Amino acid sequence: MNLKTYKVERLQELNDLLNIENENLVQCVRLAEIKNKWFTQENVWQMINAIKANYLEPSKLTQWMDSYALNELNASVGIICAGNIPLVGFHDILCAFVVNAPTQVKLASKDEVLMKFIIEQLQTLDITWQVEIVNRLQNYKAVIATGSDNSHRYFEQYFQSVPNILRSNRNSIAILTGDETAHELDLLAHDVLAYFGLGCRNVSKLLLPEGFDITMLFAHFDNFKEYVNHNLYKDNYDYNRTLLLMNLDKHLANDFIIAKEDDNLHSRLATIHYSFYKNNEEVQDYIIEKHENLQVVVSRPSTFWESVDFGQAQQPSLSDYADNIDTLEFLLSL
Repeated sequence: MNLKTYKVERLQELNDLLNIENENLVQCVRLAEIKNKWFTQENVWQMINAIKANYLEPSKLTQWMDSYALNELNASVGIICAGNIPLVGFHDILCAFVVNAPTQVKLASKDEVLMKFIIEQLQTLDITWQVEIVNRLQNYKAVIATGSDNSHRYFEQYFQSVPNILRSNRNSIAILTGDETAHELDLLAHDVLAYFGLGCRNVSKLLLPEGFDITMLFAHFDNFKEYVNHNLYKDNYDYNRTLLLMNLDKHLANDFIIAKEDDNLHSRLATIHYSFYKNNEEVQDYIIEKHENLQVVVSRPSTFWESVDFGQAQQPSLSDYADNIDTLEFLLSL
């Protein structure tokens, strides 16, 4: 049996384990929420289902692997995971697993429970994969590290002597033309607010045609109005709106989200920024200018350069690599 077939079979077994009938997983999901209130059970299951559909479906795995000259990797790889949304480090783990790379994983404290569960399942399913969860990386030949802008500066200094992929904060935008259907705007709300808007693939900035009435978007965000009952989210909403009110900053708001006209890509939690554009050339220039800081561009299919459709920001495929750096190709090049 070749490596690709063997790995696809093991990942299919993992896929079968990730269901609500698995009491060990159910308990893990409950514990994850207890340890990190941002990881609601609903959000965790949403991520698990996205992983099953987008990463672990056998035909998708086979097609993905067929794009590479796959072989086992002997070089030891260190992976430092982020923890802003549930299982955000899974794709890096998957890439290391596929090439059977000896792997050390430093987990984010915010996402220890879920990631540890996944890694342990993969270890059990494939005893040929050498993987260890560590507090500090040692004796590595290459590193994949994801973190904040502050940690990225540390990563650049500490890992400069080895091949690396170092990721920092990025943001995502959505571009509207004014012709979107009600369904597309409902999907946009998911791009903005899924996982409380904590992911780098969540839309933090809207580009709107001149004259667009942004208040009409609020009705489409109502599927997330229960966020007002989540204490951490509500605290952030209240704090950020109070700042705006105290500073007399112009903004619009309902009970759970704030909209502010602002040039910045990054927006505070519970806040969406927006700007107006005159023509498509302005939009293309903006994308080119901000390209290094963009994770995802959302719009109608093929309307704008390298965009994904509404509702797909938090539905990456196997080949949608963070920061547009091909992780699997990086590992195979070591």
